Amino acid sequence: MTPTHFSYSMAFMLGLAGLAFNRTHLLSALLCLEGMMLSLFIALSVWTLQLNSTNFAASPMLLLAFSACEASAGLALLVATSRTHGTARLQSLNLLQC
Repeated sequence: MTPTHFSYSMAFMLGLAGLAFNRTHLLSALLCLEGMMLSLFIALSVWTLQLNSTNFAASPMLLLAFSACEASAGLALLVATSRTHGTARLQSLNLLQC
């Protein structure tokens, strides 16, 4: 395993661990998801450069576009939950009450 492969795989794992173990606030969960998406973007970009192929050149940009859509939807949910529930803490949110 090369050091670059190790670094972005560990960045992804740290984001996953933060998402799994730090469930206090919705914003921290969104930041962990964004870190995971950025590590996937860097890994896909490096993989495309190492392949020396133009067939996969649009894949990192497509992933980045989906990541931006995911971030905007997450922030919209954060604003909606903080307006309706008064807080964005994950312990106070009950999915059965709508």
